[in-house]
Amino acid sequence: MKPEWKTFLVDNGAEFDEDGLTVRHFGNPERERRILLTGEVFSDLSSHGLISAYGEDAETFLQNMLSNDILAVNEGHTQLSSLCNNKGRAIAVFRIFRRGETFYLRLPRSLLETALKRLQMFVLMSKVTLEDASDALVRLGYSGPEAERELAERLGGVPAEPDQAGEWQGITVLRIAGPVPRFELYGELEAMQKLWTHLNVRGAPVGVDHWPLLDILAGLPNVYPQTSEAFVPQMLNLHAVNGISFKKGCYPGQEVVARMQYLGKLKRRMYRVDLDAAEPPEPGTELFAEGGSEAAGQIVDARLDPDGRSVGLAVLKIAETDKPLHLAAVDGPAVTVGDVPYPVPLGKEE
Repeated sequence: MKPEWKTFLVDNGAEFDEDGLTVRHFGNPERERRILLTGEVFSDLSSHGLISAYGEDAETFLQNMLSNDILAVNEGHTQLSSLCNNKGRAIAVFRIFRRGETFYLRLPRSLLETALKRLQMFVLMSKVTLEDASDALVRLGYSGPEAERELAERLGGVPAEPDQAGEWQGITVLRIAGPVPRFELYGELEAMQKLWTHLNVRGAPVGVDHWPLLDILAGLPNVYPQTSEAFVPQMLNLHAVNGISFKKGCYPGQEVVARMQYLGKLKRRMYRVDLDAAEPPEPGTELFAEGGSEAAGQIVDARLDPDGRSVGLAVLKIAETDKPLHLAAVDGPAVTVGDVPYPVPLGKEE
């Protein structure tokens, strides 16, 4: 985090975690949580890291490494994608966008070093530079019923549909699917300070859990260190949210991903879950079916919703979802299985 940006946040009431990089809240976390879906709110996204890729071969290199069609990423389009190991397990899931001649890969900051080292292993003779660009751009999330209108008035325009992108007044704007209109914004320090000041007139700043909760409600997965290499991309529903291309060429793990698409039937996928737990569980926490001895699934992410209830996303064995489920143990807190807000193809037998 740029020191100047951190000072700006502190001056605006930010309370940081012990790591000094994560804004926990702005003085009233309960109030901040209650207004997440009913008002215009914005948050610092420094909990997200950025990997930059630039150079003559940047596009080709990413096309050969990631699960989605990088050729479709331009200044008007953003996408989800994943980096897999040779067994087809997702090491990381990215939100990818382009700003000028540089591609940016957004992911949880806690997983950035792992993903960056993995990508750098394959550079070899390619003319591409990969860097930790987390301090290069300030990043904000902005959402709410009137978020589209408010941003359009300030910037002069916004993307109309999810996964569309654009640049206005030097700020890159990505529209992200969600229960309310929401946008990710990337720009230089001065421009983002001015934008924050404008948004602060009618909106309210909120802490780090704001954006992951909206991802949960939208059914969009994030992979953290605890779940890196745990799931094939289809288990995370990436094929249902335009995060996989089955028409592009090879990439690490592509054979496994394609085999599941064309020859198999998905036995695990991601669901929305409500948890009878006062504190949201960590990613990777196991779920158990009543009477079962083996885990029926794992938590992908979980947060408190505006009513103070623990909600999350979990990858579950499809065959176990009609049984009573429990968190962390067969006699643990109850888990109620719901669904994500989009259809999920299961495979060849559909």
